[in-house]
Amino acid sequence: MAVEDLARAVTTVVERCLGVRPGEEVLVVSDRERAALGEALGEAVTTAGGHPVRTVLTPDARRGTEPPRALAAALAAADAYLAPCLPSLSHTIARKRATEAGVRGATLPGVTDDLLARLMSADFDRLTQRSQRVAALLSEADTAHLTCPQGSDLRLDLTGRTAISDHGDLTAPGAFGNLPCGEGFVAPLGGEGTLVASSVPGPGVVREDPVVLTVAGGRLAEGEGAHAPGYVSQLDAHGPAGRNLAELGVGTNEHATLTGNILEDEKILGTVHVAFGASASIGGTVSVPVHLDVVVLDPTLTVGATTVVDGGRFVL
Repeated sequence: MAVEDLARAVTTVVERCLGVRPGEEVLVVSDRERAALGEALGEAVTTAGGHPVRTVLTPDARRGTEPPRALAAALAAADAYLAPCLPSLSHTIARKRATEAGVRGATLPGVTDDLLARLMSADFDRLTQRSQRVAALLSEADTAHLTCPQGSDLRLDLTGRTAISDHGDLTAPGAFGNLPCGEGFVAPLGGEGTLVASSVPGPGVVREDPVVLTVAGGRLAEGEGAHAPGYVSQLDAHGPAGRNLAELGVGTNEHATLTGNILEDEKILGTVHVAFGASASIGGTVSVPVHLDVVVLDPTLTVGATTVVDGGRFVL
């Protein structure tokens, strides 16, 4: 990775995606592993004429995923924020309150310098077109059907749900997204069937020993495979709502590759991902401090009567 590639990606995040304007106060929340990236983002905010406020978040198991109260207050008081940190702030009460207050921003959980440099160099115009087409179709249709060569056969109810195009435009008041970008996604109303995942949080790529998840009544009913107990236990740690079928998404970023980092894997063009846990921030009704995606490789996804992905090829 060339230094100039990362610098260009950081500038894209701050200027194109977040649209930082002169005089704006931008909170940059990093963790220790991403402190250097947090500093680079802060410098880019300064270059754009904004005023960066940087903090390094120390993980604390006693706190769970919610940030300290002082940081939560800072999120709601800023004009915008960027959060390259773990645990993710995406589905926290603090982030939701900031969004409700009109603060715009992005979380970048698990991001690395190389990942950011590669994925943010995508053709944003084409990525936007793909993401918007996927989101429009997911919003219009009432059903979706997911299969894959490893045995996925999952039918989803999309009735009444509005999908989201994740193409990196976070310039509107209260806009919230995940960067790097590149997907169209929806919070299903329900679902039934089997899901075979080849990339899961924790172990990463498990193509040779995939996780088989059974969905019944819009909830995760059972997990099979060597890596299933670890995945399910992360959901169950947050009570029954952790098993809620939360998301169906389609990757639209042509620069994303299979690395075992869910932040990247879910963006791979021609893949489909499904998440369990929180859905309230993306059009569902379940609010719980966990949201864990798994990725299906070589999928075929039909939304309504339209094929979106055919054997791992994006065809929409």
